[in-house]
Amino acid sequence: MIVTITFNPSLDYFVTVDNFQIGVTNRTTSELLLPGGKGINVSTVLSHLGIASRAICFTAGFVGDEIIRLVRQEGIEVDAIPVEKGCSRLNLKLRSADGTEINGMGPEISAEKVEQMMRKLESLSDGDTLILAGTVPGSMSQTIYRDILERVKEKKLQIVVDATKELLLDTLPYHPWLIKPNHHELSELFADELKGRTLSGSTEEGLEEIRGYMQRLQEKGARNILCSLGKDGASLLSENGEYFHAAAPEIPGKPVISTVGCGDSMVAGFLAGILEKNDREYAFRLGLAAGSAGAYSDRLATGDEVRGMMDSMSF
Repeated sequence: MIVTITFNPSLDYFVTVDNFQIGVTNRTTSELLLPGGKGINVSTVLSHLGIASRAICFTAGFVGDEIIRLVRQEGIEVDAIPVEKGCSRLNLKLRSADGTEINGMGPEISAEKVEQMMRKLESLSDGDTLILAGTVPGSMSQTIYRDILERVKEKKLQIVVDATKELLLDTLPYHPWLIKPNHHELSELFADELKGRTLSGSTEEGLEEIRGYMQRLQEKGARNILCSLGKDGASLLSENGEYFHAAAPEIPGKPVISTVGCGDSMVAGFLAGILEKNDREYAFRLGLAAGSAGAYSDRLATGDEVRGMMDSMSF
């Protein structure tokens, strides 16, 4: 079983407004409503690739009801924890205004609701995969990732973590099976050493530097590290010492539409590849294909789009 947890899911309202202006009434030329949140995104792409998962999430109000409806519409088992105080996030994404976004706060999640979530994890069995992804609402403890792993430490789970800063670092003593920082997040983890500089995979020297910091995270406890590098593709450092890098595949003549959810798609593709062939290079390529295919779509990539991107890549 694969279980994803989304602490602060959202309903993402993507709009295009031609010639957007501040202080006047603007009208949309296109609209799209999609469920959001990193764990839900992973579950969605897994579903597109024919792999079942259970999506645990906290939901509140009419927005929460719509999130549940849309996720179930994708064929995903939703295990929602209802929250009475507040409302799930409704995020506004202005596609035609330089990527401007307005994201909601989300509901207030009590300690009782967190304990309900913890009890749901008791059903996990040895060999299951647990995916912790995304930010944590301000009403919850910022040690929740560590608290979860402490709670399930006696189970032999494949733990996947896609988080930033202390949320990620707190999980390393538990030896997560996979972590997936991007190059910006990797730079933040070593900000003191880098003195504000952002790591880049655009040169061989830059890639080697990124590999060195990935090795540092392995020394801290991570087993497999998948680092997304934006237009420069991705790198994988496996627990067996294997290292793979590939540039992001492109669709000639087609512009990138949106990078929202591309990292989540990469995680889903990598997991799908492991389940299909238990081969890390294959999984790496499928993950890269999934992340890249999503960039050319106004929503998360379909299975056909991912497979088509995979077929276009040279090994």
